[in-house]
Amino acid sequence: MLNGGSGLYDTMNTDNKQTAMNQLNKELKSCGICQLSRTRQNVLIGEGNLDARLLLVALSPGKEEDVRDKMFIGPSGQVLDKLFKAAGIRRDSVYITNLIKCILPKNRRPKMEEIESCSRFLFDEIAIIRPQIIVPLGYYATRTIFTKYHADPPPARRDYSPLYGKLFFADNQAIFPLPHPASLLYHPAYEVEAVKNYQKLSILQHECKWYPCCPMKRFYDQGRLPRKWIALYCMGLWQSCTRYQKEENGEYHPDWMLPDGSLDKNLQNL
Repeated sequence: MLNGGSGLYDTMNTDNKQTAMNQLNKELKSCGICQLSRTRQNVLIGEGNLDARLLLVALSPGKEEDVRDKMFIGPSGQVLDKLFKAAGIRRDSVYITNLIKCILPKNRRPKMEEIESCSRFLFDEIAIIRPQIIVPLGYYATRTIFTKYHADPPPARRDYSPLYGKLFFADNQAIFPLPHPASLLYHPAYEVEAVKNYQKLSILQHECKWYPCCPMKRFYDQGRLPRKWIALYCMGLWQSCTRYQKEENGEYHPDWMLPDGSLDKNLQNL
């Protein structure tokens, strides 16, 4: 796995992942760490494919989610389903969870102590799933994930929008921020750009078809190529890879050409 984590969950199969999730869910259901436990009806664990390549992180349950104890079934869920349909993504192919596991009263902003208290559960979920790519939705999730993986989070909230639809790599983890579906409920004009960015999820769902025979794989396996090239291109947004484009067009490109089109002479004689 590209995230290269280590620890308790590293070698878990699907059955063991389910056992670990059940235990985490049990712990969550009895959580009373912060005051949100006093106003919730349910505390939501994530749901979806435990072997998912993509793990999406939203903010918190809404009113309907709190009542019915299920992820993304309210107005935001309808928007998410629309975005998934446009991207050709099935819900059951990804894993979806929240940063905050309990409903925020009157949809207020989360407090820092609430994020700090609840994020430990999120990080346990990530450790169990071990996704190739984490997809934080919106400002709070993106800031938390960027901070966790030392990805230099911007200082101001307004600086997060330009991150959406771009793939980052930090601490051996690929991160692909997207706008939260709820933002389209308040700003319908964002829909065209949001659809465009969400459609990239279909690319991220699988590796480049040329990867098994690509020199980049050989160089990486030999320890000659940093992991970031594989994570950002071969296992990431491979359609933007210069090597992929040339391969598709039948154009010559030397083995030592990197995915961004630059030439690494250190690989030339390998």
